[in-house]
Amino acid sequence: MFQGAKRRELKLQEQLAQAKADADARVQQQQQRIDELQAQVRLLKQRLYGRSSEGCHRPNTLANSPDGQDAAGAAAPAPCRPRGQQRGRPGHGRRSFEHLPATDEVVELPPDQRRCSACGLPFAPAGSAPNPTTLVEVEVKAHRRVIRRRRYRPTCTCGRHPDLIVAPPVPRLIPNSALGISVWVQVLLDKYASYRPTGRLLAQWRLCGLALAPGTITDGLRRLLPLFQPVDEALRAHLRRQDHWHGDETYWQVFAGVEGKVGYQWYLWLVLSPEVAVFTLAASRSHDIPEGVLGDEARGIFNADRYKAYPAMKQVKEGQVTLALCWAHQRRDFIEAERGHPELNAWASAWLDRITELYRLNDVRLQARERQQEAAFAAADQELRAQVAAMARVSAAEQARRDLAPAARAVLESLDTYWPGLTVFVEHPEVPLDNNAAERAERGPVVGRKNYYGSGAVWSGQLAAILFSVLETLRLWGLNAQQWLTGYLTACAANGGQPLPELRRWLPWSMTAAERAELRLAGRTETPPAEDSS
Repeated sequence: MFQGAKRRELKLQEQLAQAKADADARVQQQQQRIDELQAQVRLLKQRLYGRSSEGCHRPNTLANSPDGQDAAGAAAPAPCRPRGQQRGRPGHGRRSFEHLPATDEVVELPPDQRRCSACGLPFAPAGSAPNPTTLVEVEVKAHRRVIRRRRYRPTCTCGRHPDLIVAPPVPRLIPNSALGISVWVQVLLDKYASYRPTGRLLAQWRLCGLALAPGTITDGLRRLLPLFQPVDEALRAHLRRQDHWHGDETYWQVFAGVEGKVGYQWYLWLVLSPEVAVFTLAASRSHDIPEGVLGDEARGIFNADRYKAYPAMKQVKEGQVTLALCWAHQRRDFIEAERGHPELNAWASAWLDRITELYRLNDVRLQARERQQEAAFAAADQELRAQVAAMARVSAAEQARRDLAPAARAVLESLDTYWPGLTVFVEHPEVPLDNNAAERAERGPVVGRKNYYGSGAVWSGQLAAILFSVLETLRLWGLNAQQWLTGYLTACAANGGQPLPELRRWLPWSMTAAERAELRLAGRTETPPAEDSS
């Protein structure tokens, strides 16, 4: 009897202990879930109200507690470099405008002040004052070109000519259109280089006395699309001959119904090399798009972010293209972990310092490589490899700790997952650490997307992609887009408003040095600049 009661008591104690353990586990899970939700709230508050820049990291001091006060014991934010000209650094000096055409003006005294006020004798001219004043002016005005074609009558009697010979008509870019080439150049630059809605340009022109119907411009742009399609094909062909690319994509709305397409969200893909940029408008975000842009014979290195479409490309799977991933995106993981979990500030700051040092050492190695300093390059390369190895050891050691915060562990596990792509630059010094070149090239189209909400038709989106490609390629080569567009459209008009059969003169890499010099922007060099990896 006594033993049976004892067994029941022990069983009840075991059940009580198990129930207590289960309750503690549920409380721990709930607390962990609360911590995750609070981290999400802090991160969303930071995104909504905090600084969006990641260039200079500050500890998370926004909404770290329910009452909006800073977390206790948070480290003081490190001072960031102020914007603009830095104290103690040399500036660029006064800009020179000597390349602009000049018109001379003479300012004279009024006639009643050109004589002595006492005796009345006139002043004698003594030349101009030293250091003439120079002002830069911009004058925009609409005008009509009234073109009168001369007629000639032969004076001979041989009969080889008709009674009247008339000068040839002026070439028109669009048949039967009264708008000249300069109008279309300004429309293209304003929409695809300045990223403004065309309605704003037309409103500005109305102030100058030129009232154009929006439908006239829309129809004209549709007719210009075939003129630029051969240029787009040439850009794509040249891109496939490169061996290093950057890739990125962003959404682009096309407000047109297309069979098999649900909704209006399309995507604007970019594949960029040091010499050419190609934008592609596509209805999907599939890996088929960059695959088609690169072509089956692509061989080289492709810088990209961590979007899953890039590893799924056929060229990457077959080993033809090596994927180099972006440290800027990986760095963002540490920043967002700290923004959601202020207690991780010291840990995140240490990792951000390691990434900053990685950039610094890589810059030192690149400078030595550009200057062809073999000894300095070897020393910088060895130091860089030591830094990469040290980062891998720190990551492994921290993940071995049982007390590591789950948010920190998730970031380090992601770092391990992408480590092979993040370290491609070690063996390939020409490869930058990040994908910022593509991010910057897409910044303008993203501004245009926000300003005019995408495109109203598929052809309009295709024209936007082609013009973005042309203008970005010209920017890479430092060429004047206005002069290029004027010359190219003038040549198309002389060809009867049809695409040009020969494009050598209009492709930067096939131009002669003299032809590039005619189009070069002031202060730019002969060849495309090196990729910006900052």
